[in-house]
Amino acid sequence: MSSGFRSSRGGVTIDLDAGEASILRSLVGQILGLVERGQTGDDPLERALGIGAAETPSDPVLARLFPSAYADDDEAATEFRRYTEATLRDGKRADAEVLLETAEQGRVRLTGEQAESWLRALNDVRLALGVRLEVTEELHDQLAEMAEDDPRYPAYVTYDWLTYLQDTLVRALW
Repeated sequence: MSSGFRSSRGGVTIDLDAGEASILRSLVGQILGLVERGQTGDDPLERALGIGAAETPSDPVLARLFPSAYADDDEAATEFRRYTEATLRDGKRADAEVLLETAEQGRVRLTGEQAESWLRALNDVRLALGVRLEVTEELHDQLAEMAEDDPRYPAYVTYDWLTYLQDTLVRALW
């Protein structure tokens, strides 16, 4: 397992083995598929401005990645989503693409800007995986009690590893 991120001149570095780089690329590629551009309206001006459909996602992962801005006001939440979700999706895709372009076996050197994209992309992967695994605050207790042959074990270990990467990246940046 990598030793995590370290501060370096002008950014951060991490040493990834082939398996780690492959796992990151695979998970982020899945997020990229989830956050593809949403549907825009029929109006040409709305399409040009990226104003789109405003339905709350039925997929719990997408609902977590794009939460409602107004929990107690469906009408305001719908209107807010209509004007913001396309831009949020664009940002998530851009962050995922930076990680995909830079995650490779060996020493990975990231500028501050690239590192911030990695931070956001790692967060999106953790949120998505956490929703699918129904992660709770007791994750470490669950993991300690879980047998290694439990079919959930690899996913929980991956989630824990992503948490570690995110933590070391935050520490290296600040």
